Amino acid sequence: MDFPFDNSYARLPERFFARVSPTPVAAPRLIGVNAPLAVELGLDPEWLAGEEGVQVLAGNRVPEAAEPIATAYAGHQFGQFVPQLGDGRAILLGELIDRGGVRRDVQLKGPGRTPFSRGGDGRAALGPVLREYVVSEAMAALGIPTTRTLGAVTTGEGVVRERMLPGAVLTRVASSHIRVGTFQFFSSRGDTEGVRVLADHVIARHYPDAADAARPYHAFLVAVVGAQAALIAQWQMVGFIHGVMNTDNSSVAGETIDYGPCAFMDEYDPETVFSSIDRFGRYAYFQQPGIAGWNMARLAECLLPLLSEDLEAAVAEANESLAAFMPAFERAYQQGLNRKLGLLTARDEDPALAGDLLQVMAENRADWTLTFRRLSEASASEDGDAALPSLFVEPSAIDAWLARWRERLAKEPGDPTSRSAAMLATNPAYVPRNHRVEAVIRAAEDKGDLSPFAELMTVLSKPYDSQPAFAHYTEPPAEHERVHRTFCGT
Repeated sequence: MDFPFDNSYARLPERFFARVSPTPVAAPRLIGVNAPLAVELGLDPEWLAGEEGVQVLAGNRVPEAAEPIATAYAGHQFGQFVPQLGDGRAILLGELIDRGGVRRDVQLKGPGRTPFSRGGDGRAALGPVLREYVVSEAMAALGIPTTRTLGAVTTGEGVVRERMLPGAVLTRVASSHIRVGTFQFFSSRGDTEGVRVLADHVIARHYPDAADAARPYHAFLVAVVGAQAALIAQWQMVGFIHGVMNTDNSSVAGETIDYGPCAFMDEYDPETVFSSIDRFGRYAYFQQPGIAGWNMARLAECLLPLLSEDLEAAVAEANESLAAFMPAFERAYQQGLNRKLGLLTARDEDPALAGDLLQVMAENRADWTLTFRRLSEASASEDGDAALPSLFVEPSAIDAWLARWRERLAKEPGDPTSRSAAMLATNPAYVPRNHRVEAVIRAAEDKGDLSPFAELMTVLSKPYDSQPAFAHYTEPPAEHERVHRTFCGT
């Protein structure tokens, strides 16, 4: 099968990457192919699921037009700068132009060592591959900008982590894999020309309007800041916790990237942390907006030489752009909460109404996803209120707030049925709850059973629909099913 790659990143200067081929694996077997995404990319999903396609997804066969590279980048990891990281277990095969005319990277994750592996094996274990497959596709179905999964295979080989685990390779698709850390790689070396070449590439690829602006690099920074603010607001709306918001995991394309110890909250607690390596809560749920702003400041530092030859003027210009982050986030966040509450018009009392709900939810350990879903159902009629109190430790704690919410809804235009439908299309019934993802991983690792994975993917493909046959997937975990820690997999 022809992969019509057009590899713009591989045409950049050689210091941007290392040319490296995947290391073949012993006995690849298909986990799954994302047929709709394959079609979107102009690929044949049936061929990809066949014997030759599996060899490509495993890295055993490299398509003719591919130019396999591992990209160079640096990054702040938990606040500490590391001057060289790079694709240590990922190889970019090339770029496809999808049917919408958008350029997309196609990358293998887990295909073996690269010059950036830093002593690692360059491989991926089955569990983290399944987690990324499930969560990235769930995020896409939720309408949140994200990298995608084209397919995945097991390798027939083991990888050593805390114990021997089955290996796997994931094929990831992204608007690009360029990160804040990519800019830091060149900036930290004093390579201003490298920063300029990279910025021009990103502008042409992701923010073409910036090229026509009076101050192109300023316009580029403003655009990235805005994209990040909007993205993090969307994370907060669904209770998503990334887990490792290092600058090397921050995409300048405004997509969610690098699903490691990520998770969705069950009961609402703003201090929730799942990542096993986040011992001090740097990347807790409530910290995510501030960390994203911090990451944008690191990008701005890299761009200073491009903003102005005068350092003082460059810093002022960067600060002007960065100052827009939090207002943009707060605006998107409040608009998102209003939509979740069925409020299509904005009133001065709305932030307090939403904030008070979150407070009572936190005090009473109310489930994030179920609370908003039941509010969606209740908005059509007061009879629906009866389903809400059981979500709270103290059932009566929500009563006073519900009365205020009813008063506020009375000021909204439109009929209750239409409002409820709009809320149901905003508040998902199904998210990849941690205990469900863990059950999928356990079945695959311990029994070689991928049927729970396939069923979960079916459920998550329609997160806003009522699916009576899968109603049990809406339920929070029982106490013995709770997952308190998630792991990176490296």
